[in-house]
Amino acid sequence: MRLTVVGIGADGWAGLGEASRRALVAAPLILGAERQLALLPAEVSGERRPWPSPMQPVVDEVAAGALGDVTVLASGDPMLHGIGATLVRKASAGCVDVLPHPSSFALACARLGWPQAEVELVSAVARAPEVVVRCLQAGRRIVTLVTGADGAAAVARVLTERGFGTSALTVLEQLGGPGERRSDTTAEQATDLKFDALHVVAVTVAGALGHPRTPGLPDDAFACDGQLTKRHVRAITVAALGPRPGELLWDVGAGSGSISVEWLRAEPSARAIAVEAREDRAARIAENALALGVPELRVVAGTAPEALAGLPAPDVLFLGGGITNPGLLDACWAALRAGGRVVANVATLEGEQVAVAAQRARGGTLARIDIAHADPVGAFTGWRAQMTVVQWSATKQP
Repeated sequence: MRLTVVGIGADGWAGLGEASRRALVAAPLILGAERQLALLPAEVSGERRPWPSPMQPVVDEVAAGALGDVTVLASGDPMLHGIGATLVRKASAGCVDVLPHPSSFALACARLGWPQAEVELVSAVARAPEVVVRCLQAGRRIVTLVTGADGAAAVARVLTERGFGTSALTVLEQLGGPGERRSDTTAEQATDLKFDALHVVAVTVAGALGHPRTPGLPDDAFACDGQLTKRHVRAITVAALGPRPGELLWDVGAGSGSISVEWLRAEPSARAIAVEAREDRAARIAENALALGVPELRVVAGTAPEALAGLPAPDVLFLGGGITNPGLLDACWAALRAGGRVVANVATLEGEQVAVAAQRARGGTLARIDIAHADPVGAFTGWRAQMTVVQWSATKQP
């Protein structure tokens, strides 16, 4: 079984190289969007089959070889947020030949004169447009992939609602094709505009400063009912968790979700599941994730350890609450992958006893975190201490 993925742009057949043309002419079956299939000339005689909706079942069939040798059409560079990357993950690189076309990202940077290495690429395809929020820092350049005629407007509204309405916004339609068009405006002027369904959005962020990606966002960045890991302890905790590419975090007893939100902001390729017993707090976690640009955060409402059943095994665990619940620590430790890491924060004597016992039984380190803030004391200023936090960190040995 061989899969071939051919990237095609708005310039259609004329923009394809010889290798891509030969692959399409020889293909017995070609899968692609109807728009892409319509770009092929009559000499491409294989069966043309548009993707169904939903397309995932057919993608799985293709990757499993159930349809035999297949050629797939993809927009631009198939390995840049495209079907090529999905097929390689599912079928392995040895089974997939990828013939790329210049991506819309590359074309957009070329049109704007932006060095690609200095530009952030964000895909809002099949995602909430709020995914751009984590990139909103003054001076940053962003190219956002969108779908639909109102894709640019959705991005513009997100920027405007968060104080970035003066950001320069360029919409590039039908990049590389005969109908290519450029529109220069600002975010606040584009909130109701519509464009060709095939467009990308380039933004130079201006207006508000925006939140940095380094852990330790201000406490008021999160909606909460008081159940929140405070700023300085949170920064220390995310550093101890150490987000790495592709890792899955379980944030158990997530409260307002601040740890899992900061984990995802620090490492965009990482994943996280926030587990919270209270329904109102679980809903608030989802709101915080959306507001701070990580809508991919999965929220599970339920009481641990029962709520952990069936979840994918974590690479990293954070226990921010409930460590004294009978069986919780044992269940989390059992689920943790070999070589995985755990961090637990406790602020009570009872929790500290559990953390000390865990360190004796499973190894790792204990740290005591004392933070104080300067507050008014009458006409003077004095130090007001936060509750002491004891942190246990350990690695599960293989």
